[in-house]
Amino acid sequence: MRLLLLRHGQTHSNVSGALDTGLPGADLTDLGRAQAQAAGEVLSERSIDAIYCSTLVRTQQTAAPLAERLGLRPTILEGLRELSAGDLEMRTDTDSGLAYQDVLVKWLLEGDLEARLPGGESADNFLSRFDTAVEEIRAAGHRTVLVVSHGAAIRTWVGLRHAAEPADRWQQQATERLHNTGCIELTLEESVGEASWQVVAWHNHPVGGHLLEDDSAPDPTADAPA
Repeated sequence: MRLLLLRHGQTHSNVSGALDTGLPGADLTDLGRAQAQAAGEVLSERSIDAIYCSTLVRTQQTAAPLAERLGLRPTILEGLRELSAGDLEMRTDTDSGLAYQDVLVKWLLEGDLEARLPGGESADNFLSRFDTAVEEIRAAGHRTVLVVSHGAAIRTWVGLRHAAEPADRWQQQATERLHNTGCIELTLEESVGEASWQVVAWHNHPVGGHLLEDDSAPDPTADAPA
């Protein structure tokens, strides 16, 4: 099985630097819609046989161009939503953005899976719901699947669930910025009694071209820690 994890296109909250992790979430900007169109063109050549999205509207808007091209109806899974900002939801100040990123660093690089924002979720909470969603996708028996999710959620899940050596390789990569419509590709390697996810490609930049980046957007859910 091949799993393509695509971050959604740019939203109005990305541009304003808001910690927008709740439902329904902001819509895509004009650039975000262009990113979705470009990603759809490129990914239409990947023999994708299923598309899954989170409950936030930006992932569904991002998936729409590809779904139309392929004649597929995306499946919505609650477990694929973004990491909760807790009590910092919709804050735009620098300190809040750094606090959000600091939790990811504690999970990925320090192994402190109980760290959380006030009102937020622990790594165990996050992994439980995201793992459940991925297992449902796996059980459906698809060969190549596109999952449209969120920057921090994708980076964190891959960083903590990969099977690469050395052990810290992708944890460190997961602290780097993932631009809107950046994509991480994994394959499921199965042997007797065991299955593991292997990272085969990690594209931090937009699928469809670097000209679709916007470095002027503060975007705390995608930025690397300071």
